[in-house]
Amino acid sequence: MSIQGWTYLIVAVTFALYIGIAVWSRVRTTAGFYVAGQGVPAIANGMATGADWMSAASFISMAGLISFMGYDGSMYLMGWTGGYVLLALFLAPYLRKYGKFTVPEFVGDRYYSQTARVVAVVCAIFVSFTYVAGQMRGVGVVFSRFLEVDIDTGVYIGVGMVFVYATIGGMRGITYTQVAQYCVLIVAYLIPAVAISFKMTGNPIPQLGFGSVVTEGEHAGVFLLEAIDQIHRDLGLPEYTGAFIEGKREMIDIFAITLALMVGTAGLPHVLIRFYTVRSARMARWSVMWALVFIALLYTTAPAVAAFARVNLIQTLHERPYAEAPTWFQNWETTGLIRFEDKNGDGLMQYGEDPDTRELEIDRDIMVLANPEIAELPAWVVALVAAGGLAAALSTAAGLLLVISSSISHDLFKSIFRPQMSEGEELTLARVAAGGAVVVAGYFGVNPPDYVAAVVAFAFGLAAASFFPVLVLGVFSKRVTKEGAIAGMVLGIAFTAAYISYFKLAKLGGAEDWWFGISPEGIGSVGMLLNFAVTLTVSRFTPPPPPEVQALVEEIRLPSREE
Repeated sequence: MSIQGWTYLIVAVTFALYIGIAVWSRVRTTAGFYVAGQGVPAIANGMATGADWMSAASFISMAGLISFMGYDGSMYLMGWTGGYVLLALFLAPYLRKYGKFTVPEFVGDRYYSQTARVVAVVCAIFVSFTYVAGQMRGVGVVFSRFLEVDIDTGVYIGVGMVFVYATIGGMRGITYTQVAQYCVLIVAYLIPAVAISFKMTGNPIPQLGFGSVVTEGEHAGVFLLEAIDQIHRDLGLPEYTGAFIEGKREMIDIFAITLALMVGTAGLPHVLIRFYTVRSARMARWSVMWALVFIALLYTTAPAVAAFARVNLIQTLHERPYAEAPTWFQNWETTGLIRFEDKNGDGLMQYGEDPDTRELEIDRDIMVLANPEIAELPAWVVALVAAGGLAAALSTAAGLLLVISSSISHDLFKSIFRPQMSEGEELTLARVAAGGAVVVAGYFGVNPPDYVAAVVAFAFGLAAASFFPVLVLGVFSKRVTKEGAIAGMVLGIAFTAAYISYFKLAKLGGAEDWWFGISPEGIGSVGMLLNFAVTLTVSRFTPPPPPEVQALVEEIRLPSREE
């Protein structure tokens, strides 16, 4: 059977599974729609959290980034996983003990202000739409190659899929769908990684193959990372393992991006809401632990996948006649995500550092998806990777859309505009809001501001600059006031969004114009520091919170018997 045939079969089976789970777990109450009735077991919630968080950026784009960036790409690994340590220590158990449905609800109550709630809603929607744009784009990339449709059509198919199971099952349906999606994506990621590791190094464990000797090809007998460094030197590229050298990012930018990704992880509303779905604060802590275990399976494999792809790609294409291009190259060339321009007229495909002479342009988002084809693995493995990429993108998209839905139906209409609405009316509004959000998400998937992982990095920066300071201070400081929180959130997200828009959307400046050498992907760390500074300063000069609010802060920090 062909790759396309296998893809149709495996994708159809997995999609039927997701829809079946959504129908089986459909909800009829707002508690079921928003927080799955708060009865999800810790291990299932950890698996769902892993799928919710390991988005298209993790599955499709992260290894591609590391493959192109080398050492610099480690900031994504450290930032995204380090954020879960912050979650476990500073936020997850306390927010669960607080016991409400959404992050804006916590902000509104803790800061005794409907204005603070509205600002939090706006931030949640803004962050979520930025994030979901990357997921929808990832769906389009997968479909464009493996179902042989254009990227925009692929986005529309993904929109329809998410619409069905997000609006029917709510958080309960999404949770158990994400459990299934995690199983699909991790199997799809590990099988080709194991096969390629064994083929290239003789070691079936990718994490060990990453440090092993290459057993085939022109670099046989050389350690894998040494081979990549030599390949880069031959092509005039910065060494793959080199850090803070010419041609790579500055140390301050690496630090800023890592920090933004860490605190952004701890401030993402679609991740935080997952810890409202378990029975207790203790189970919230266990959920974080299980999530780290499940995430580690993919994240410790990604550097190896990136290295294997880098070596295979260059050895397969560089200095090869275009007329003899491999089948996988021809397949991906039709998507427009890999291109050859014979600039010197010799008919050979050449890859290098100088964009004026480089003849191969390769979209980094294809590296994981193309890797099994480059390594000449069986067609069913290639199709399985496509299904895994779709699972990663759709699972995160569903969680983000639920955040948008709950922000509109619960935090705006139920809490502010129409407090008297019935539970049935609120549930209907939540489903309508989710449907509308899917449509808007589709638009951003068709018109994304950048490649998948970069768009996601922007979302983390916005979350870091808006939510993280007010959530941490809301839990650990009784003195922070509503005026401080509102001012901090507004300034943090406005500054970060303006910086990203200036350099990425409007393209009004280049790297030489970055403040302190910090790129748009890392500016969220500066926005976070501004948020902290403004929140604490304004709080110092405004009246302290009411006694009942200070008592609430004390209560959520005190351990209970269940813990």
